[in-house]
Amino acid sequence: MAAPTLLLYSRQGCCLCGGLQERLLALEPTPALEVLDVDTDPALQQRYGLEVPVLAVRLADGGLRELPRVSPRLAGAGLADWLQRNGFSGGSV
Repeated sequence: MAAPTLLLYSRQGCCLCGGLQERLLALEPTPALEVLDVDTDPALQQRYGLEVPVLAVRLADGGLRELPRVSPRLAGAGLADWLQRNGFSGGSV
């Protein structure tokens, strides 16, 4: 089975989305991250609208689980701890 992956539902020009992506990519080690632009898919756009950024975990069994909203102030070790507390280990964070 594949390791869990973080999914970031985002949109171009969203400063909160870009900031979260930067903070996730700055973690050591970097978690597996897939960024999905909600504006490229009508179903995603309808589901998430202006609620981005939304972070979810793609589970090893193929399922998805959305995580609670991430504070824009969380970074570094605090963000890594938050991910672990919310069920994302991914083997890397």
